Amino acid sequence: MKRHLFIVLLITAASYLQSQTKYPFIVIETNYGTMKAILYDDTPRHSDHYLKLIRQGYFDGTLFHRVVKNFVIQGGAQDSRNAPAGIQIGSGRTDMELMPEFRKDRFHKKGALAAPRKGDSENPQKKSDASQFYIVHGKEYTQGRLDTMEMAVNVPIKNQLIRTYYAPHKEELARLKESDPRGFNALLDSVLGVVDSLYALAPGKFLFPDGLKEIYTNFGGLHHLDGEYTVFGEVTEGLEVIEKIAALAVDENSRPKTDAKIIRIYTEP
Repeated sequence: MKRHLFIVLLITAASYLQSQTKYPFIVIETNYGTMKAILYDDTPRHSDHYLKLIRQGYFDGTLFHRVVKNFVIQGGAQDSRNAPAGIQIGSGRTDMELMPEFRKDRFHKKGALAAPRKGDSENPQKKSDASQFYIVHGKEYTQGRLDTMEMAVNVPIKNQLIRTYYAPHKEELARLKESDPRGFNALLDSVLGVVDSLYALAPGKFLFPDGLKEIYTNFGGLHHLDGEYTVFGEVTEGLEVIEKIAALAVDENSRPKTDAKIIRIYTEP
């Protein structure tokens, strides 16, 4: 089953990649191996910016300075280049902020390429700190966990509708239940039909898009970052490099004790 799903996803990905025509493939060469990635056409503000930096050699010689297993590997900070062992690195820059480009079909699946940012309290617009980038390592979710995430949002919405539209008929339903079971069922079905119709159109309802549950359960990701940080590309080859870097021992600042170096990032001819 897992193999079948993997093949389906590969076919889907191949078809999707063919539609990516605006940007060249980028190659991320590290001392743990090489990754190939794409930049998304529908996040042009970020894709244009990062492509410009890549062509300038901006990230060459920097480090993956923040590595958290089952979360992300983050790199590209300028103060990480030739940084002595053990020092804290990775400060962001205020002159490289971009307005977010959240897209409903761009997710923090394993291999997603995204922009970090400052927290909401000092950055309510969720602007990206586009002087660095991170790649998702992520974790695999259980189907039950994803179902629970949906229910946590949706059940209160439906319960509120039930309370609102059941209350005016509460006394009549109680009377019919005792004296007229058929009338009771008819009225109850009518009330619940109204609730179901309104629930189908209710704002704020949350459902995972088709196929995303399968991706998160079989390959992993970080659902809680979706819609909070801009995803502007994805690694298409070399996912094993992410695994190698994510497995490195780190210090108290999440910096690998053995440098994970970005030798260079360049566009494929």
